Amino acid sequence: MNRAVQAAMAERGYTADTLAAQIGVDPKTAAKWASRDRIPQTRHRARVAELLGRNVEELWPDALKRRTPAWFRPWAEIEREALSLRSFQLTWVPGLLQTKAYALATLVGEAFTPAEADNLAEGRLSRQTILRRERPPLLVAVLDEGILRRTLHGDRAMMREQCEWLAQQATLPNVSLFVVPADTGMYPGLGGPFTIAEMPDGARVAHVDSQAQSQLTDKAADVATLDRRWERIRDSALSRTQSLNLITEAAASWT
Repeated sequence: MNRAVQAAMAERGYTADTLAAQIGVDPKTAAKWASRDRIPQTRHRARVAELLGRNVEELWPDALKRRTPAWFRPWAEIEREALSLRSFQLTWVPGLLQTKAYALATLVGEAFTPAEADNLAEGRLSRQTILRRERPPLLVAVLDEGILRRTLHGDRAMMREQCEWLAQQATLPNVSLFVVPADTGMYPGLGGPFTIAEMPDGARVAHVDSQAQSQLTDKAADVATLDRRWERIRDSALSRTQSLNLITEAAASWT
């Protein structure tokens, strides 16, 4: 049995029946969540954790590991512990803000079976629970406008949904979104995407993407370089209100 789920249900006074009623599932389904190796679907997981007063990672510690590539797990652990995340993205919506359909679209053409792609997409959505936990990290993301304008495989409905989701996430108190407009010209972000995490002990760790691999660094000189670049990129972006207006306009353009 999953002792963490059992203990949380008992502490909060939930039974399988009452928990199922809150989530909108069959009681038999809710009962299975207290069994070892039975994990709620992504769309239910965050809500169950919220009702039980726990983080998803406390209740189902293996949930993320099953759906996250081994090479990415060190950064996923840092994300979960970080107090703040500053992310610049040049080509993709940040994983923490992707919809399921968008996540799947980014994996098309890679050497994955449909089941493997679905598993990886679920892993990205699992990471998003950190934004809705009791003490979420501050996420400040800067996106190049090209992300909002570039359809994936001609799927306009998917892009509309993704832009609408971005606009919705921008209303969260711990999420700030900024967009570098297309007419900016050359700016430091063209060098590539990166994220800087601020940790509880004051340390800073950076994640840098490339076509071949991702790299983690906590070297002071490297992080300082990215920090300076971040400030220059942020200066190139629109204000928060202007960025939200642009995201909303982009969503409407995909109708």
